[in-house]
Amino acid sequence: MAIQAGRSLGEKLNYLFATMKPRGGQKYSNEQVAAAIRKTGVTISQSYVWQLRRGMKDNPTLRHLQALADFFGVPAAYFFDDEVTGRVEEQLERLRIEQARVNETNAGRDVRLMAMRAGELSAERRRQVMDLLDVIYRLEQAERDGSAPT
Repeated sequence: MAIQAGRSLGEKLNYLFATMKPRGGQKYSNEQVAAAIRKTGVTISQSYVWQLRRGMKDNPTLRHLQALADFFGVPAAYFFDDEVTGRVEEQLERLRIEQARVNETNAGRDVRLMAMRAGELSAERRRQVMDLLDVIYRLEQAERDGSAPT
């Protein structure tokens, strides 16, 4: 089942790897995907997933395509029908935007909760909290700048 015009199978698969992430937010590894697929009874190795992603293999069986599609929660047609690919990627982009909005809202709630709790502390304890926040802030800034102490 060769991939039709447009992006290659590897490019489409890499898009899913970059976009679909587990709760922790880090990208799936080839081994994680292969291991999850093997649990469904489909034989696949992490090296085969890697080869598909690199374009070294571009003619997987329908069973492998279906297993990859199932893992990422997309229709198998995503891999060979450019129209379906476009629709799926539009939906994933809308989902990404909504998740970012929810995360931003949750961060605002965390800040408000911290402020409310700090408001109930004595002046001395608020100063201690501010000192602690200052240390954490400087550490995070150093990490971002690449100069964090080791």
